[in-house]
Amino acid sequence: MSTDSRKALRELGLKTRTEVLGQKYVDAAMNNRNDFNSGLQELLNEYCWGAGWNGPHLSRKERSLINLAMLTALGKTHEVATHVRGAKNNGLTNEQIAAVFLQTAVYCGVPSAVDSFRAANTVITEWDAEHAAKATAAPKAKPAAKKAAKTAAKTAAKTAKKK
Repeated sequence: MSTDSRKALRELGLKTRTEVLGQKYVDAAMNNRNDFNSGLQELLNEYCWGAGWNGPHLSRKERSLINLAMLTALGKTHEVATHVRGAKNNGLTNEQIAAVFLQTAVYCGVPSAVDSFRAANTVITEWDAEHAAKATAAPKAKPAAKKAAKTAAKTAAKTAKKK
């Protein structure tokens, strides 16, 4: 693979990583780079997030489900917490995340699932609170703006029928 291709993959990976894990998390990881660990950050961005997370056959939701199960099986509780936030950012519900951990209890052992539930609970509580606050703080569309949007949609529909 050419140097330009690898650089493009790293850039794509950094973008995907940021979209999934959040700007704050990625900024902290990238700002903590040093001579010792910078190779790891490049590997994560290029290989894990560039190539791995951007393949054509699985959605981000599906990748999140798989990651939560694998990380639980491996006992990587710290990474479970990180990827629960990513799973929420990817649109998974609390019920879907809980279902993954219940499934892992059967195949990986109850203690592994218990650890993942504990790690996830804190993240889910924080994520839900953050997003509830954002939802209540978001300005509501003014009635005039809603009416204008409906009128524009009706006009567009009538124009399309005439053609």
